[in-house]
Amino acid sequence: MSSLIDLTSLTRYFLQPGNANHRQYEALRAHIIDGLSVKDAAARFGYTPGSLRVHAFRKQPTRPFFLTPARGPQSAPKKERLRTEVIALRKQNFSIYDISRALQQAGHSLSPVAVDQILKSEGFARLPRRGDEERQPGTVPTVADVADVRELNLEPRVVHTKFGGLFLFLPLLTALPFDRLVGQANLPGSKMIPAAHALRSLLALKLFGNARHSHVMSYVLDEGLALFAGLNVIPKRSFLAEYSSRIEPDCYPQLMRRWFDALSAAGLTRGTSFDLDFHTIPFHGEDPLLEKHYVSKRSRRQKGMLAFLAHDAQTRVFCYAKAHVRKDEQADEILQFVNFWKKRTGRVPEELIFDSKLTTYAKLAELQRQDIHFITLRRRSRQLLRAIAATPLSAWRQIEVSGVSRQYKTPRILDQTISLKDYPEPIRQIVITDFGHEEATLLLTNQLRRSPAKLIERYAQRMLIENHIEDGIDFFHMDALSSAVAMKVTCDLQLTLMASSLYRLLGQRIGGSYKTAKARHLFRDFIDATATIMLTEREVVVRFQKRAHNPLLLAAGFHNQDVRIPWLGRKRLELILG
Repeated sequence: MSSLIDLTSLTRYFLQPGNANHRQYEALRAHIIDGLSVKDAAARFGYTPGSLRVHAFRKQPTRPFFLTPARGPQSAPKKERLRTEVIALRKQNFSIYDISRALQQAGHSLSPVAVDQILKSEGFARLPRRGDEERQPGTVPTVADVADVRELNLEPRVVHTKFGGLFLFLPLLTALPFDRLVGQANLPGSKMIPAAHALRSLLALKLFGNARHSHVMSYVLDEGLALFAGLNVIPKRSFLAEYSSRIEPDCYPQLMRRWFDALSAAGLTRGTSFDLDFHTIPFHGEDPLLEKHYVSKRSRRQKGMLAFLAHDAQTRVFCYAKAHVRKDEQADEILQFVNFWKKRTGRVPEELIFDSKLTTYAKLAELQRQDIHFITLRRRSRQLLRAIAATPLSAWRQIEVSGVSRQYKTPRILDQTISLKDYPEPIRQIVITDFGHEEATLLLTNQLRRSPAKLIERYAQRMLIENHIEDGIDFFHMDALSSAVAMKVTCDLQLTLMASSLYRLLGQRIGGSYKTAKARHLFRDFIDATATIMLTEREVVVRFQKRAHNPLLLAAGFHNQDVRIPWLGRKRLELILG
């Protein structure tokens, strides 16, 4: 059987040549040796009869169909000329890189690869791995000190930092107060790096909109970043990656609850309508225990960690999150959020907006029993679509949607009251067509008296909110699981909540359109700013560079405040805004 397969593949090789010269040769051979006509030979090998050009071959019978491959040089004069010097340097225990640099300094160019080839041909073995003290003198990266709060130097001096904008958050963190919150949540710490300092280091990197934490080693010598955290230097990436693994799972709910209460006391406004959604954080490893979830931006299902997010529609801030949601728990997450909100504020949310896959009809009935308004979508079945198509035109009416910016503002609707399985009461269904979608959209709500236009406008705004959620996740780099700082998703999600609310507090204090501006916008205008920090006996003076938006900070009173930073020796913070 194997010989038959081999014969078939060999036959295919000659009858279906892949190389152009080979194909021309087989076509001419089939005509001249096998006796095929020009037409048949050309058809077999994909030529036209006119292009076969038999006469050209007859005029030049020595045409080189089979070319002898050209051989490269058999000697390397440059390497041979330097062979003696290479051997002499290796006898001094120089590595191939040291030898290459030494030859370059002497005016000879020879790559480390060429040096290695010479040494192998002479029978030299590889050098054993050496410590830094055994290597030849040369330029090496500067090694930063070990992070230790006991080594924090607050003596008078001047510091230049790229992270000047982070100091705008210090009054907010002091007012919360940050250190006490972390202590009450029982986060792990040590004498060298207490819990509050560790979490503040991670939060600083989360607040600064750089490409995740993978570049933290580039900033390890920035004293401004270390001062923000209250340390002598920012912890190295190994500590940051390991710290989230030390946090017990029970700490996160405690921290989220205490953080929520502290933000309310700090004046963060709360809305009444919330957009709920699941977000899949992709996983690219081989963990067999992870489930597959739908990833919207890739339009496919893949292994990942499912996170539940609640987004305040008015203030545009993440107010609740839970990671590692399993498929059998998905439908209950909406009630978990309702319970959280009720315990923290004393009342249930007024309105919840979500899509059809977030929960079940039985859970909608539970929302109705708690008198919570909701707007969601109904999944479209073929039978349902056929029934909609059979509805007479006289049953439809056209409305105008004015509260959103979109091209389709005059959809046709079919406003009905229907019954659903597992939902004991009548529920309102609004069928929407001519709204920019190929198929009809089916809106479900328990708001029986609200006008259809207002309901459609509110759900249309949710489409924009989904973009805000994606933008927030992207800005706070929550999807970047492949970065050098491999944090656990639960820790990353909690830091995202904290950073989102801090940006919103900052925007509220600045006022104007910044009250609802995206974190990315606030970062660009205010946080991404270099500064000079002057440490005095009693003050930490942060002088910002002149920027177009500094007058807004002056108008908000950032320069005129009396704040003492507990983790900086209770020195008074002064912000000079140009």
